[in-house]
Amino acid sequence: MSANIFPSLLIGLAGAAGTLLRYWVGLATMRWSQVLPWGTILINVTGSFAIAFFGTLTAASGRLPVSETGRLVFMVGLCGGYTTFSSFSLQTLDLLKNGTPGRALLNIGLSVVLCMASVTAGYMAAQAINGLSDGKS
Repeated sequence: MSANIFPSLLIGLAGAAGTLLRYWVGLATMRWSQVLPWGTILINVTGSFAIAFFGTLTAASGRLPVSETGRLVFMVGLCGGYTTFSSFSLQTLDLLKNGTPGRALLNIGLSVVLCMASVTAGYMAAQAINGLSDGKS
């Protein structure tokens, strides 16, 4: 197996584990998520904490340095499968830490506005196709 393939496989396996964890947390919180999507909120909050905590603790200058592959497996694989919101949150924090609050706010604004526009466009496109497939115009 190529040295470049092995880390990718580990990241993929960790991503699958994160996805299953997200699913299980969603199931466990379903009864509380009738008014607000509390499961998703919990997933986003815990994922954001986990990626920042692990990333800071395991950096080369951290208390428990971990190899780049190990960091990628946890941060991209597990956290990425669990929630992509954690990556967004960490990148926004990095912009703030780097002294660019304007860019951080732009990242927040663009992400929310463009993602809402995109989800609306996807919904409308699928609705249009659904309408065509069952004879509605």
